[in-house]
Amino acid sequence: MKTNAHHPLRPKALGCALALAFTMSAQAAVSEQDAARLGKDLTPIGAEKAASKDGIVPAWDGGMSKVPAGWKPGRLDPFKDDKPLYSVDAANVDKYQDKLPPGQVALIKTYKGYRVDVYPTRRSCPVPDLVAERTKKNATFAKIGEDGWRLEQAYGAGTPFPIPKTGIEVMWNYKTRYTGLGRRAQISALMPDKDGSLVETKQWSFEMYPFNDPKTATLKDLEGIDSKLLFDVQSPASRAGEGYLIHAYLDKPQDAWIYFPGQRRVRRSPTFAYDNPIAGFDNLYFVDQINMFTGAPDRYDFKLLGKKEVIVPYNSYKLIDKKNKFKDMLGPEYVKREFQRYETHRVWVVEGTVKGDKRHSFVKRVFFIDEDSWALLHVDMYDAKGNLWRVQEGSLWAAPDVGACMSYEYQTYDLVARRYVTDNWTAEGEVLDLTAGKEGRVNAATFSQDELRRRGER
Repeated sequence: MKTNAHHPLRPKALGCALALAFTMSAQAAVSEQDAARLGKDLTPIGAEKAASKDGIVPAWDGGMSKVPAGWKPGRLDPFKDDKPLYSVDAANVDKYQDKLPPGQVALIKTYKGYRVDVYPTRRSCPVPDLVAERTKKNATFAKIGEDGWRLEQAYGAGTPFPIPKTGIEVMWNYKTRYTGLGRRAQISALMPDKDGSLVETKQWSFEMYPFNDPKTATLKDLEGIDSKLLFDVQSPASRAGEGYLIHAYLDKPQDAWIYFPGQRRVRRSPTFAYDNPIAGFDNLYFVDQINMFTGAPDRYDFKLLGKKEVIVPYNSYKLIDKKNKFKDMLGPEYVKREFQRYETHRVWVVEGTVKGDKRHSFVKRVFFIDEDSWALLHVDMYDAKGNLWRVQEGSLWAAPDVGACMSYEYQTYDLVARRYVTDNWTAEGEVLDLTAGKEGRVNAATFSQDELRRRGER
């Protein structure tokens, strides 16, 4: 099924107002007066602190800043007693269409029984003191390069553009959002097959975000590194031993290396980027869809469409609950609805359109980014004819031991193939280590070609 491209944020008044903002230099920093709002009417990283006028979105009170008794990822849901306020399904979706991303509307209309259960809004995301301090400095300091996409100047461990004026600034807030220095986990990518079976790819996942290191004073300390990822494939047997190493940069396209156990060699892979399909997923999943959006943002022009109250995945503790089993969570066409929690939150909406001299299978992407965490919660992806092709939704849950909200689990629905893929699912994994970078279990040596080879040959 193909759905006509549609976006609810195109009123003429908004378009005219934003057109003026887009003519401003991408390098413009906010004034000292605007920066002074941080920690006052704005949260320390730039969200509106006050409740919405109707009270549906409550005021931010600091989030889950204290570690509750018994906290361990996957073993405690602080909101387990909440009940849905209402559900949106095919019978009433037109009533709530303006509160949903177009992709979510398409899923409701496409799949029988698909619904969105909307819970009370909990603004659970905390902000560490260091992040607040560095963010305030960034407000008048951070800068986009003259090429219009490169992050040229910022202090580490803080949101670069807490009061954004352009789409690319919001995208860099997402890419550098604070989630701790590094983490490791046993994850699964899952794909329901056409015959009703479940194809599972088990992996060790290692991630490091040098930008979040308290020792990072400015970008010069990072040597251009945005993030480092390493994936060590455990199963299925036909892929066991494969390894993938990715170095993403602040100012150029990413580097990638792949270890093939049959060849016993590490090979550089310049094609492991952008819209190249990931092996083992029947062409349903592109490289730059990893973690919702990864790699250089150089192929798109990013237009800031504004901020809006939208129903999005939030406080997704059911997805990481160790009591749950994948086979019980995944239906043949979509993630079973009782395992998904949605809430109404204010999100930034950014439209990415492929530049005239570039190419990408997704000619347009629309990103929905949470104001409280800068996490990417939903992406609509359009083909060359302007039709909605794929829909990707993320997850979000507060981790008080890190002092931030985490985004791990996500799923991609292909409306043309009528199939879906999930990735970074951790419920059945034994390890979900969020402080591995701080405590040295993940470090620079983890993300070397030698380590990639060692893990493949063990």
